[in-house]
Amino acid sequence: MARTNPNDPGAGGVSAFIVDATSPGISLGKPDRKMGQQGVHTCDVIFEDCRVPAANLIGLKEGQGFKTAMKVLDKGRIHIAAACVGVAQRILDDALAYALERRQFGQPIAEFQLVQAMLADSRMEIYAAQCMVIDAARRRDDGESVTTEASCCKLFASEMCGRVADRAVQIFGGSGYVADHGIERFYRDVRLFRLYEGTSQIQQLVIARNMIREAQR
Repeated sequence: MARTNPNDPGAGGVSAFIVDATSPGISLGKPDRKMGQQGVHTCDVIFEDCRVPAANLIGLKEGQGFKTAMKVLDKGRIHIAAACVGVAQRILDDALAYALERRQFGQPIAEFQLVQAMLADSRMEIYAAQCMVIDAARRRDDGESVTTEASCCKLFASEMCGRVADRAVQIFGGSGYVADHGIERFYRDVRLFRLYEGTSQIQQLVIARNMIREAQR
């Protein structure tokens, strides 16, 4: 993205380009040290006197950069929501297996009602998020505008995944806090879901503003 019209301080002054990674003037910053998702290597991409041919302008029309970015957000948010459902299901599977294996007071901890409540709440929320994702994806495939639905999916599923991970650590007890069982890694990894493709707070704004706009038509 680059501002191609300095006289337009808004979104209309921004254009999107395809930039070859081998172009002179591109360098990579120091790798980020992150809380989780260590398998995904990230860093700053630095552009310094990097010249990009006009032919690399996406859509061959200036001022469409913001619109180009917005086009992929709905799909990206549904994708993140789907990933949250998958990860949450894996976490719940591990928590259930541990609850059936771990014994306290002569019985598996899965027999304790408060542990059952955490398992049940997780299953319920995963199912709800899964239904939301399927519905939003079908609507998008049918050509409908799903900006609100995509934000709803991303908001609910990412927050849900965090709650499932938190419950799993609780079910594992002290073992969930150490690295041997892998649950603490999930706990750290899924925290990012509530941040990228728009934070939970951004999703709330998108949903509410769309509601207000529709009500005022």
